[in-house]
Amino acid sequence: MFEILKSNGFLKTEEKQEKLKLFLNILKEWNEKFNLTSIKDDKEIEIKHFEDSLKGAFLFPENANAIEIGSGGGFPSIPVMIEREDLKFTLVESVGKKCEFLKYAIEKLSLNAVVLNKRAEDLGKDKNYRESFEVVTARAVANMQTLSEYTLPLIKKGGVFIAYKSVNNEMDLAKNAVKILGGKLKKEYKYNLSNELGERVIYVIEKIENTPDKYPRGNGKERSKPL
Repeated sequence: MFEILKSNGFLKTEEKQEKLKLFLNILKEWNEKFNLTSIKDDKEIEIKHFEDSLKGAFLFPENANAIEIGSGGGFPSIPVMIEREDLKFTLVESVGKKCEFLKYAIEKLSLNAVVLNKRAEDLGKDKNYRESFEVVTARAVANMQTLSEYTLPLIKKGGVFIAYKSVNNEMDLAKNAVKILGGKLKKEYKYNLSNELGERVIYVIEKIENTPDKYPRGNGKERSKPL
């Protein structure tokens, strides 16, 4: 099992392989009750969810305190935590039922993570969370303009936003938003998924300045009127 992942250099220990197998089973079981993923074939899950998540695992700084926005089915966070046992995560999800799944999964997998049933724009205004994380990550949540306003207020100066995206021109459109929010594009990592299942890109945005106090704006403005 997971031959593609192992051939890519992931899951080098039997313990990690067994953990990811358990996560696959939990995901499929809970997917029958909640809409966690439209992908149901094991091989497609391995490539489109697991491989995609793990492709960016090396970008997370050692022993980082990370937060994930819009965790949903736990991608990229859960595969990354299985591969990178040094990382600590806060998983943020606004849908209560998905939070139940995430809490169950991290308990069964003994992962170093907590789950918050919150909205990113609310956390960004909360002094207990604002600019307190070394890494923020997100995958398939919103366009880069909107996503930058959700995420950059949570990152410490010197930290990074690791954004998993399909290959498109989103970063070109988001440059102004990133600058306003205190960020700067540091790296663009493009890769192809196995079995010709698509090209992807990860943007690494460094936090070089503190985010102005008025961001995030809240009340849905991040989506309705992106910067």
